[in-house]
Amino acid sequence: MQVKEIGEQGLLKILQRFCPPDIIGDDGAVLPIAAEKSLVVTTDVLVDNIHFSETTTSPSDVGWRSAAANLSDLAAMGASPLGITVGLGLPGDTAVDWVEKLYQGMTQCLEKYNTPIVGGDIVRSPVISVAITAFGQVSPELTIRRHQARVGDEIVVTGCHGASRGGLELLLNPDLKTNLSPTDKEGLIKAHQRPKPRLDVLPILWKIVDSYSILDICGMDTSDGLADAILQVCHSSQVGAVIEATRVPLHQAFKNWLTPELALNYALYGGEDFELLLCLPKEASRELVSKLGDSAAIIGTITDSDRVVLQDKYKETPDQVLNLSRGFQHFTN
Repeated sequence: MQVKEIGEQGLLKILQRFCPPDIIGDDGAVLPIAAEKSLVVTTDVLVDNIHFSETTTSPSDVGWRSAAANLSDLAAMGASPLGITVGLGLPGDTAVDWVEKLYQGMTQCLEKYNTPIVGGDIVRSPVISVAITAFGQVSPELTIRRHQARVGDEIVVTGCHGASRGGLELLLNPDLKTNLSPTDKEGLIKAHQRPKPRLDVLPILWKIVDSYSILDICGMDTSDGLADAILQVCHSSQVGAVIEATRVPLHQAFKNWLTPELALNYALYGGEDFELLLCLPKEASRELVSKLGDSAAIIGTITDSDRVVLQDKYKETPDQVLNLSRGFQHFTN
């Protein structure tokens, strides 16, 4: 059965099963918002053969990744999710089963964070596209912003980078000969297909912010690449940074597969790792890393320069000035 055989209304009846019945049915969703809270709204679009493909991503994984991308944006603002709406563009010959699995994947991700699908829209399109708008709430004083980095802040990342890029490489080249263990292969592929938004970081962060009386929190997510996140924060805050290359946390599998140079390239420019980058005073940053454990790390320091410099403390490679030209940019890559 194909979408064109059941039409918009037939497909809507199927998809409405994934939404709370008391919210859908009108021209818009009404979401209660608590007093003294700010509403955070973010939108992300995924397009077939740009963000996903049959080669690398099942329909349920497309659903998971599209939901995770938006939840990650909410986490990057310090917001707790309230709900999402889904705008779906579909060719008429799309299999209905494909669309159902897409929504199943979304639901599997969203259920972990008690987040409902509260509406959306469906249109005919020459290519499959998934546009999600997510809604969240945050206390105004706890809103994470890109422009609030201060000279002397330490730069924290909440986990390893490059794993999603590594997983994509394995999916695109299934016959690639590596000495990776099955566990490492599975871990890299899962990092690409089923990334986890770091909403779990927020409760830990709030306790530290309160303990150290931090007024403004600076940060963003690293979904467009670690280098991109550092540069965006520095540009918005009108500061520079020094990043220590050896401190960038990498997936353990890279030691048995990639050269150090390529592993660092994956981490800086690979994208889609969905970790958080945060700029905090020294004591607070170290407590956060200690409490997060795993691959959380302090990778550098905010400076009063106008450049972001990547250094190697062992001096085996020369300093590099980071820029956006090496990462993925729509319409130029």
